Amino acid sequence: MIQGMGCGCSKLSGCCWTLDHNKPVPDLQDVENEGSSDLDIPAFREYTIEQLRIATSGFAVENIVSEHGEKAPNVVYKGKLENQKRIAVKRFNRSAWPDARQFLEEAKNVGLLRNLRLANLLGCCCEGDERLLIAEYMPNETLAKHLFHWDSQPLKWTMRLRVALYIAQALEYCTSKGRALYHDLNAYRVVFDDDGNPRLSCFGMMKNSRDGKSYSTNLAFCPPEYLKTGRVTPESVMYSFGTLLLDLLSGKHIPPSHALDLIRDRNLQMLTDSCLEGQFSNDEGTELVRLASRCLQYEPRERPNPKSLVSSLTPLQTDTEVPSHVLLGIPRDASDLPLTPLGEACLRMDLTVIHEILEKINYKDDEGSATELSFQMWTNQMQETLSSKKNGDLAFRHKDFRAAIDSYTQFIDAGAVLSPTMFARRSLSYLACEMPQEALNDAMQAQVISPVWHIASYLQAAALFALGSNNEAQTALREGFALETKTTAK
Repeated sequence: MIQGMGCGCSKLSGCCWTLDHNKPVPDLQDVENEGSSDLDIPAFREYTIEQLRIATSGFAVENIVSEHGEKAPNVVYKGKLENQKRIAVKRFNRSAWPDARQFLEEAKNVGLLRNLRLANLLGCCCEGDERLLIAEYMPNETLAKHLFHWDSQPLKWTMRLRVALYIAQALEYCTSKGRALYHDLNAYRVVFDDDGNPRLSCFGMMKNSRDGKSYSTNLAFCPPEYLKTGRVTPESVMYSFGTLLLDLLSGKHIPPSHALDLIRDRNLQMLTDSCLEGQFSNDEGTELVRLASRCLQYEPRERPNPKSLVSSLTPLQTDTEVPSHVLLGIPRDASDLPLTPLGEACLRMDLTVIHEILEKINYKDDEGSATELSFQMWTNQMQETLSSKKNGDLAFRHKDFRAAIDSYTQFIDAGAVLSPTMFARRSLSYLACEMPQEALNDAMQAQVISPVWHIASYLQAAALFALGSNNEAQTALREGFALETKTTAK
């Protein structure tokens, strides 16, 4: 509950809003593969290209999460909808999926799946030549990042076993719903959610195009039957799961043929990640090697099915009471982060400090705005618009926030220039006047203009705290911290 300022919106000095936003968030434990009855996931829907353009700040290069080459000509962006839902948007090459009806039908079928082991498909877009998929956004990187490109610590053995089980459960669920085929299962298709739980990306449920290749990785990792027929079967998926188990064991992307040679020679030391020394027993390691060997059988009929994998992997799990985010080494609560003064101020809802910081930075983050303004200063209309900006800045400096809102609105409505700083200033002014929804809208608009501007994310957090959306606010704080860290590291 917000404790009011008590001094009116036009006087901020000495005031600080506080908020009870530290309630514990329950971790997802003992999740059964039961579909979507208890999941807070919206039903599949169609989006317009304009909605997705706004959500991704015009498909800004800063929002690219991953992109592929000639074999898989598509790009994945991160974005945010008006309701603060974070999304991943996969945009296909214009030559992909020429048949709009086929694309829509396939996407809708995948969109029926709802499970906590999946990064679920929320919708699609099929306008003109545009073909896009929209899924839940997973903020904590891919398995490939944590296995092959880790910065601070290697992935723990307990977490590797959890990844294997959760992905097997995802495949079991999909199989039970008649979707046993998965294209190019690999470490890049496993993503980690807000709680650090591993999930299987729904993007792999569809090919990269109607006639596209189902495997975009090196052919050395493809199932042997795929090299003959070019077709994916449920048994092919099991082979790919075997390569995933090898990744988890070794911490490297080892070709299956080489791994099988090591297994036959009982050279398991060469197969296992040296970073895991002392973390697991010989029995655990042997069982995972045995499972990988079964999945990598040359004859497809000799490979296990997902249900069998789940049965074999479940007894191997250890430290099941430890939350995934702890095993992954990521902070669950923004208060655990080493926040800068601005981040701390937004966490505490200290509007006085936020105001001081915005005043101090002035308009230095508005690249190009000054040039555009000086060029347009010739007309009388522009002179009036510039006056409204000056009046807004003067009112903001003196904490007359209602006057600041009026003047900034006059400038913004004139459409002279897109200024993220002005939206940020008006956002704080709305917060000071106890108009948190308007404040959130402006903070989001600032991010649309400048996708990697950390101040926009921090102000969204402050507005979300004021609205009582504490989980979303914590996420916005973490996002602001990540963006600020990248900025200061340059």
